Amino acid sequence: MDKLKKIINRIKPLDRDLIEETQYWLNSLTKPPGSLGRMEEIARQIVVIKQGTNLTLSRKVIFTLAADHGIVSEGVSAYPQEVTYQMVENFLRGGAAINVLARAIGARLIIADLGIVKSRPPHSDLINKRIGPGTKNMLRGPAMTRDQAMESIRAGIDLVENEVKKEGIDIMGTGEMGIGNTTASSAITALVTSSAVEQVTGRGTGIDNLQLKRKIALIRKIIQSNQPDSRDPVDILSKVGGFEIGGLVGCILTGAAYSIPVVLDGFISTAAALISSQIAPQVKDYLIASHCSAEKGHRIALKYLGLKPLLNLNMRLGEGTGAALGINLADLSLRLLQEMATFDKAGVSTRRDL
Repeated sequence: MDKLKKIINRIKPLDRDLIEETQYWLNSLTKPPGSLGRMEEIARQIVVIKQGTNLTLSRKVIFTLAADHGIVSEGVSAYPQEVTYQMVENFLRGGAAINVLARAIGARLIIADLGIVKSRPPHSDLINKRIGPGTKNMLRGPAMTRDQAMESIRAGIDLVENEVKKEGIDIMGTGEMGIGNTTASSAITALVTSSAVEQVTGRGTGIDNLQLKRKIALIRKIIQSNQPDSRDPVDILSKVGGFEIGGLVGCILTGAAYSIPVVLDGFISTAAALISSQIAPQVKDYLIASHCSAEKGHRIALKYLGLKPLLNLNMRLGEGTGAALGINLADLSLRLLQEMATFDKAGVSTRRDL
């Protein structure tokens, strides 16, 4: 059986009875019912995803995948393409925002090259999953072949499965680096959610009004010329996506397959989740939205997936930075559920009905 089909077949519906049991326990803790708000929701979701067993989040992993995009040659980014390579070097030196946050929350950071234009010598902290030297300019044709799209998904599957076998994963986050990838994500979001391009296209790395207008026009042309089949998620990925986005699709699906809570980062990670949900709709139950980014399409993508972001900090960096914050909140939520005393144990009177 194909690797992707095996992963899809492993993704099971959540046990709804366990949701009620967990809520009953939460209500027995020394607090008014529901008073911890979203923290209770997260704790309940994690318990159900993990099927009520192994309730620890000590093994935290963030997958940050990097790749380049041919569409950058059309001037859609405020930064040059070489920044993708330069930022990966920064990741490897430990100097990026995601390095700081991953260290702070005790997460392993997995950095993978899915297709940076400029290749580099082997490095012990960089996993080589290169599909090619960046995608094609999708204004001139599909971003990649269908075979390459499938290869990128399988690369993400391999990354997660290798970590599961090696050290195990209790909770995982998704991150990326790729100059030009908000253009690909806007196109994906427009197609999956049936939204107008201007509704889902933002400023990315900080383009000005003229560049934004051009970016919107380019995405319209890209969709019109490539004619992605909105009913075929792999076709969408191949025609308007990116290698790192495909890799994240594989990561998200595999996390769900292994009953791992998947904490999404920003717009690009959520675009990958849109593709994932088209491949396996049940994956939505395994997703936690860490934040709502400043990218206007992110809010639409989250609403389509039925996800409520935990934070709104006006972030738009990527890398997995929002996911790191979300993982930290998830860890704290589960600790509350496990370490708080019940009313009986603490000798605290329960609520009186007036």
